[in-house]
Amino acid sequence: MATDTPPGSVREGSSTSSPTEDAVRAALATVNDPEIHRPITDLGMVKSVDIASDGAVDVVIYLTVSGCPMRETITTNVTEAVQGVEGVTRVGVELDVMSDEQRRELASSLRGGKAEREVPFAQPGSLTRVYCVASGKGGVGKSSVTVNLAAALAAEGQKVGVVDADIYGHSVPRMLGTDSRPTQVEDMIMPPSAHGVKVISIGMFTPGNAPVVWRGPMLHRALQQFLADVFWGDLDVLLLDLPPGTGDIAISVAQLVPNAEILVVTTPQQAAAEVAERAGSIAVQTHQKIVGVIENMSGMPCPHCDEMVDVFGTGGGQRVAEGLTKTTGAEVPVLGAIPIDLRLREGGDEGKPVVLTDPDSPAGAALRSVADKLSARQRGLSGMSLGLTPSNKF
Repeated sequence: MATDTPPGSVREGSSTSSPTEDAVRAALATVNDPEIHRPITDLGMVKSVDIASDGAVDVVIYLTVSGCPMRETITTNVTEAVQGVEGVTRVGVELDVMSDEQRRELASSLRGGKAEREVPFAQPGSLTRVYCVASGKGGVGKSSVTVNLAAALAAEGQKVGVVDADIYGHSVPRMLGTDSRPTQVEDMIMPPSAHGVKVISIGMFTPGNAPVVWRGPMLHRALQQFLADVFWGDLDVLLLDLPPGTGDIAISVAQLVPNAEILVVTTPQQAAAEVAERAGSIAVQTHQKIVGVIENMSGMPCPHCDEMVDVFGTGGGQRVAEGLTKTTGAEVPVLGAIPIDLRLREGGDEGKPVVLTDPDSPAGAALRSVADKLSARQRGLSGMSLGLTPSNKF
């Protein structure tokens, strides 16, 4: 069923020649669906284009679902694109809704023609780097680190996604400043974006601040849906904000994405460092690589002088790195030390990552430095099978 043309989608103008349909469709090809991030022409979303002799253009666009939250954005973007075509005097945009069959075809197309669900990041040809941000205990700032690394990487031009895998203590949507809900197309979920980062969280599916009371198998299924049913597109980096410890989720991640690498977050405090080392040691059993250790709350600038005050002690990050190096037999570096910074906390509460709002602050600069190190580890085909078979022919 078609909907009324939203206000502001019609613009009067003047021109000396009528536009061609090819020119209008070429302009529409520059409009990306705001959730899928592909041209609406490629997604079969352009139902019709009608051009009158006076240069008036009426376009009918298919929405994937009737309650599409991006309807106004699509209308605005289509209008602006068509207005730029030579000879267009007026643009009218009408919205229709895809049929069930069209949605099934779209979902199949996005999966590359594969009907079955699979975790794309676990496939042999995946070029996405998957980082599990882990900690031994709660309260060390793991989610703050995850969100700011994601925002910093996206600001550098990387295509980034975040899975809020802390099912019980989900907080990523708030820290990224989004209250948007995912859109479902058949059995495929389109994640909302914030600050250029695609994000999914169980908090987007629960009413208000309701708790999630689940046992192991349900946790595994939720994580599997986040990885397999969500349309992530072609990501450079996927960050998973894990719950503290070495429980069900950490084990499920190792099963679902065995190539995922681990980032360990700790504070300088001895007690926190011991637990963080224990959490990182799971890599020995799951055969995962530890990328490095991030020390959070690493001192606080004195408000009366330039010296750092070691509120939680010193050396925790280095102790964790040395312990994990010994345990795993591979070099585990300290990637960075993040100082206590009021702006980091405020940014998390306001949904504005400090790496974007105050990138040169002590915390912002330290987090961007860690992001730069992760960004330098470019994705590639090194170590991957190319599926080639030797031939005896010369």
